[in-house]
Amino acid sequence: MIEKPVEDLSLEALKAGDPQALTQMVEQYSDRIYRVALRMLNDQAEAEDVLQETFIKAMRSLPNFEGRSTIATWLYRIAVNEALMTIRKRKPVVAVIEDEYNDDEDGGGMPNLQILDWCCLPEQEFETNETRATLNRAISNLPESLRTVFVLRDVEGLSIRETAEALDLTETNVKTRLLRARLKLREELTQFFGERMLEIKDDGKTTAL
Repeated sequence: MIEKPVEDLSLEALKAGDPQALTQMVEQYSDRIYRVALRMLNDQAEAEDVLQETFIKAMRSLPNFEGRSTIATWLYRIAVNEALMTIRKRKPVVAVIEDEYNDDEDGGGMPNLQILDWCCLPEQEFETNETRATLNRAISNLPESLRTVFVLRDVEGLSIRETAEALDLTETNVKTRLLRARLKLREELTQFFGERMLEIKDDGKTTAL
């Protein structure tokens, strides 16, 4: 989990247009906003555009920001909206209706998954470039509604409450979408890790010979 920065910015100074406070906000959150955009878009140029637009819109909206959420949560909300608009410009509107779920409390509509147990994989397998690239592709293949929750909660380390605030969802919806995102990722990665387990077993037999 990524450690979140201490919220030490002065909202009063930001709203007054203090150049030092504005610079501090950009420096403090640029890496995090870019990382979220990149995870959602899987495109460096588009992520840079989202980063730029996020701070432009934030600075324009500062006079109306009441501080009901943290500055970080507010910036994440702007960034996510910008990223979603970018995604929707890529494809016809009909294509946006993809694998959406009823966010009911009891988890109805959950897919019936056959999931492989990865317990026997060596820990270093999860740190290889190939595994990371595969995971990134799997994240980018998630439906938008699941991807945003997963990125904010599991990648950026926001709490359930903060994620709900950033996405304007209930905490129940966040928990439901997060569970579904994790299950879909696990399902998609099963084949990759299954092949890796077979390779490891084959290597072990070869070494034993």
